[in-house]
Amino acid sequence: MTHKYMQPVVEISDCIPLLVPTCFGAEDIEQYLDMADGVYLSGAASNIDPTLYGQENLTPEKKQDLARDLVDLALIKGAVARGLPLLGICRGMQEMNIAFGGDLYQKVYAEEHLDDHREDPDTPPEVQYGESHSITMVKGTWLHKLLGDTISVNSLHGQGVNNLGEGVEPLAHAEDGLVEAIHVPSLPQFTLGVQWHPEWKAMENPDSIKIFKAFGEACRRRAGNDQDLRIDKAS
Repeated sequence: MTHKYMQPVVEISDCIPLLVPTCFGAEDIEQYLDMADGVYLSGAASNIDPTLYGQENLTPEKKQDLARDLVDLALIKGAVARGLPLLGICRGMQEMNIAFGGDLYQKVYAEEHLDDHREDPDTPPEVQYGESHSITMVKGTWLHKLLGDTISVNSLHGQGVNNLGEGVEPLAHAEDGLVEAIHVPSLPQFTLGVQWHPEWKAMENPDSIKIFKAFGEACRRRAGNDQDLRIDKAS
């Protein structure tokens, strides 16, 4: 996990990060969860092993990280069982959907009804992480209340959520209809997955600040043994 992912958790969420290594497997996950008041799943350059959601690999040229896949899926399941707040970004959102039985578009850019959501790797980071398209929040949801009707987001992903997992519901869509944010409203805790990268220069983005503050508040309520950690309770 890089500095850009940890900085907003420290400076905005006001949390202390506990990094979970993936190189030792998922055997000790429970010990890490014993020390946690929330679970934060970052993005990454690697794709999720498609066999974990019942598909053949359509992008063999892309990097995969099965060690991370197995650890993060175990973290998600452990967080659900313990009632820990859960925030997933980009790959982290995709992991959340897979953990609940959903699947992915392996090549969003090859789907006729979808746009190309990838960045241009030959441009500077400021351009890659710049605003790319707008997303529209699902009306009546807590994310709509938090962020309003539409916001502009960056876009740096070749894969995306296709079929939603059991209990997973959309919170926002891109202009082409691709799911850009999800939650699991049947769970008592805060759950949010976003496909964009709110961590990028988060202190300069009011929408990112709102997201990371909401996650931090949910973690503190969990630390105080509040049994209902959904953001709609605190709103």
